[in-house]
Amino acid sequence: MAATFKESRDVVFTGNGYSAEWPVEAKKRGLPNLQTTPMAIKAFTEKKSQEALIAMKVFSTEECTALSETMYENYVATLSIEVETMVMMVETGYLAAFARDLATYKDAPALAGERATLYPKVVAETEKLKQLMTKMPEGLAKEAEYLCDVVKPQMGELRKLVDQAEKVIEKGVYPYPTYETMLYGHHF
Repeated sequence: MAATFKESRDVVFTGNGYSAEWPVEAKKRGLPNLQTTPMAIKAFTEKKSQEALIAMKVFSTEECTALSETMYENYVATLSIEVETMVMMVETGYLAAFARDLATYKDAPALAGERATLYPKVVAETEKLKQLMTKMPEGLAKEAEYLCDVVKPQMGELRKLVDQAEKVIEKGVYPYPTYETMLYGHHF
């Protein structure tokens, strides 16, 4: 046991793998720092990785291929569903709520605060997200990388704006349960 630990010491890390120090430490140890799912799947598909799994009789060549394809398909499907859901939530819930909320201030626009500029930003960022989805490349690996590197950041931008809107919209017209309601609603 002690010999195994000594042989493996270079890859044992007991620190924070999410810290800024980890990429430096990983490089120093000669370890990969795979920060995204597509990067991890790509590493799995590399010849060296698959040869190791085949040699240890974990997978056959066909099973390696099938597993990597399944991982890509799952990632692409999951993210695509998340995008569709996000767009649908904005278009069928938030937009009507924004309109009702702004209508409250039609006779006192000075009291509307940032609503008149914030709500249209949500619409614009939603349109950007929809446009990005129309430009999806072909091939599972390319789709996964595109979703990870291009689409997810856009989802993040949209999410920030919706979170800002949640803070200013009238509680009675907000179309979905708030975090507060989900966390503490059972106490009321």
